[in-house]
Amino acid sequence: MIMVAGPVAAAEASGQFVVTMTALPAAPGGTAQYRLDKQFSGDLAGTSQGVMISAGDPGKGSAGYVAMELVAATLAGRSGGFALQHNGTMDAGGQQLTIMIVPGSGTGALAGISDSMAIRIEKRQHFYTLSYVLPAAP
Repeated sequence: MIMVAGPVAAAEASGQFVVTMTALPAAPGGTAQYRLDKQFSGDLAGTSQGVMISAGDPGKGSAGYVAMELVAATLAGRSGGFALQHNGTMDAGGQQLTIMIVPGSGTGALAGISDSMAIRIEKRQHFYTLSYVLPAAP
């Protein structure tokens, strides 16, 4: 349960994003490392940059990744930023992905934002649904 002092607005935002992944030098232990650049459209309009580290053998269907992503965008008419923390695994055909808004990371008019994001990929296109709680505008 999310507890926020004062009036809040809970909502959902959806749309598409385009992601560019650029390989970086391998991290310690040989794990793969990538730079992420995203362009969001729809209810969340803006960009993000981040770093992803992955391990395992995705070609054989078993792997995991973590990422931290900094978003700068407009949401519900409010401009600011926040961080997203990713934790994903796949094994034996099953997948699990958790993407959370990092507590305390909201800036500008998005200060105090919380909750999570879900993504889905259809025919190589990326879609998001952002569930969020945001303190009422001053």
